[in-house]
Amino acid sequence: MTTATMPLREPRARFADLVAAEWMKLWSLRSTAWSLLVCALAVVAFNAGTAYDTYRYWPRQDAGFGERFLRDGMPLMSAFTANGAMVLILGTGAIGALTVVGEYSTGMIRTTFAAVPARRSVMAAKAVVVSAVMTAFGAVVAWGSFALTQAILSGRDAGVPIDHPGALRLVVASALLAPVCALTGMALGVIIRHSAGTMSAIVVVLLLLPIAVTEGRHWSAVLNHTLVYSAWHRLTSVHDTGGDFPWTTTGAWTVYAAWALVATMLTVTVVHRRDQ
Repeated sequence: MTTATMPLREPRARFADLVAAEWMKLWSLRSTAWSLLVCALAVVAFNAGTAYDTYRYWPRQDAGFGERFLRDGMPLMSAFTANGAMVLILGTGAIGALTVVGEYSTGMIRTTFAAVPARRSVMAAKAVVVSAVMTAFGAVVAWGSFALTQAILSGRDAGVPIDHPGALRLVVASALLAPVCALTGMALGVIIRHSAGTMSAIVVVLLLLPIAVTEGRHWSAVLNHTLVYSAWHRLTSVHDTGGDFPWTTTGAWTVYAAWALVATMLTVTVVHRRDQ
């Protein structure tokens, strides 16, 4: 067979091409931008509402309230509240899950894998896109919340700058909460493949488990220290609470990294071992 008659082989897709395709696929859905916008507004609203309540009812406090407010680190507690973190966890986890569950529910995943048989590369590209988008999203929301809440509190001379002790760590930890939860949602979506089941799993794993376990016993404290929300709470705590089973900020950062790594590995490997 001469060179002229040999069939031409289609070139393998480069990873950069897969990332570009997943980027276009993500933003081609109107729901992506709207979901991010609604999630951002909800998180910022919870945090700003807490700061505004403090501002509004400040005159009702006693003369030493302002000094105690600053001494106890309350400006940072208002900068990113627990309610805001829970909304961010749920919203980003759901968005991450929908990036894969949506394709399974419509059957588009079959077309994707038919076009690119290298399933692990496809899912790795999807994880890269989700990580990048959610990291940027988390940074905007965390910084926006911090800036807005401190501007509100500055009306009572109670706001703090970003170089205040613990402020930068709070912003970074809150920002990185978004990609960690989105990757976790992706992993659960790949495993479960159904919208309702995946959303239920996200609520249980990311929100209910931290409430169910306590610091009262060693085994329970160890389990609590492995959870994403608990890690965020430890990183954003103004004071080291100590307790019977204390843990470090290094351990909390490690929990972040471990959840992101394991979630990505599951997302990439599970599709290689299961049919569409």
